[in-house]
Amino acid sequence: MSVNKTLPSMWIRPDWPAPATVQAISTSRQGGVSSAPWASLNLGNHVDDSPEAVTRNRAIVRQYLPASPVWLTQVHGVQVANAATAYQNTEADAITAHTANAVCAVMTADCLPVLLCNQAGTVVGAAHAGWRGLCNGVIEATIRQMQTPAETLMAWLGPAIGPDAFEVGDEVRTAFIAHDHRSTDAFKPSQNTGKWLADIYLLARQRLQASGVNAIYGGNFCTVTDSERFFSYRRDQRTGRMASLIWLTDEC
Repeated sequence: MSVNKTLPSMWIRPDWPAPATVQAISTSRQGGVSSAPWASLNLGNHVDDSPEAVTRNRAIVRQYLPASPVWLTQVHGVQVANAATAYQNTEADAITAHTANAVCAVMTADCLPVLLCNQAGTVVGAAHAGWRGLCNGVIEATIRQMQTPAETLMAWLGPAIGPDAFEVGDEVRTAFIAHDHRSTDAFKPSQNTGKWLADIYLLARQRLQASGVNAIYGGNFCTVTDSERFFSYRRDQRTGRMASLIWLTDEC
């Protein structure tokens, strides 16, 4: 089934040429019931918000979906769940689906959500790509589990910390460059000694392209600077979580 309800104004429908059998949305911080500092559509049940508020917020999102999402317990790793067999709070940082109406979801508040689908519209995936997971291969692991040639895939990069806000230490830059020397292009010196400004969008594009995915969209957000629309852990520390969700529909 497909869900064609008009989204709340600050939610995002990915702008990419996905086939009609692929549906995706990314929530904002607006439209829920949580009070500050989680105001208002916090979907994370691990950030000390009221469990009742999180349950109500997830119910609000459920209205726009064909089924309840599989909510993962994310640990900044590279484990990929299968929506057909995963259960609520499965420990993983990515999830794929080959069947209709199985909703893949990842939660973020600065980390990068990566949504994937193939051109045929028969498989989808979602990855939570914080710098550790991205560096250690969560995107590559997700592509492998999708079991389709990478050159047939397209990716959408959702709301994440922007390149002028993501200050990291030498150890982060060194870890990426050790994997791929091209990563040097994604780091520029910060005003603070021994620190760098990292472009997580460019790092993700490099990993996708190295895997064979060249149809890449999105990547023009900044969760830190857009406080009206997005939660940001880097900005606020105590804050909520947004969700990026993708699924296959059996209707065209």
